[in-house]
Amino acid sequence: MISRSRHTAFLDANVLYSPAIRDICMELALANMYRAKWSADVHREWVEAVLKNRPELSRTNLERSRDLMDRSLPGAMVNGYEHLIEEIQIERDPNDRHVVAAAIVGRCDVIVTNDFSHFPCDMLDAFNLEKERPDDFLSNLLDLEPGTFCSAIRTARVGKKNPPYTVEEYLSNLTQHGLVVTVAGLRQYAYLLA
Repeated sequence: MISRSRHTAFLDANVLYSPAIRDICMELALANMYRAKWSADVHREWVEAVLKNRPELSRTNLERSRDLMDRSLPGAMVNGYEHLIEEIQIERDPNDRHVVAAAIVGRCDVIVTNDFSHFPCDMLDAFNLEKERPDDFLSNLLDLEPGTFCSAIRTARVGKKNPPYTVEEYLSNLTQHGLVVTVAGLRQYAYLLA
């Protein structure tokens, strides 16, 4: 586990897939709690996955979200990692080699992913990388700087207009998206989220 709050995290496509988690990750990066990184390949993966599972959504709107992410955090996009992809050995899912290659070029400390088994620890150790599930990553940030974290969460909650969320509705939504530990920690600070 990374013990400092200003580390650099590469966000896998399966993390950016969820708008709730994507919003939180963006707000926390904008609050300088960590440095977010991603790649064009990751953007392509999450947009295609959303369109496959939610065909009623508009590609234009998803691409607008992608572009807003890139404009909001101009240093987040990692380029020039393609030459490393063939060097990365991942048996479980070779299609995830681009994630490790981009994390290396982006000088990341951790890969935040739901596909934990796709990134063997011994392989990541060779590149001084760690992996964390989104819930662990976010709950660690909450523990490090609760005030800043809660302010970012409040911003994400208040930004939801269609539909708007009460604090309890928002926390329930985050729980449904797998942020069980993070939400348990946030409950003690619920007054800061209102």
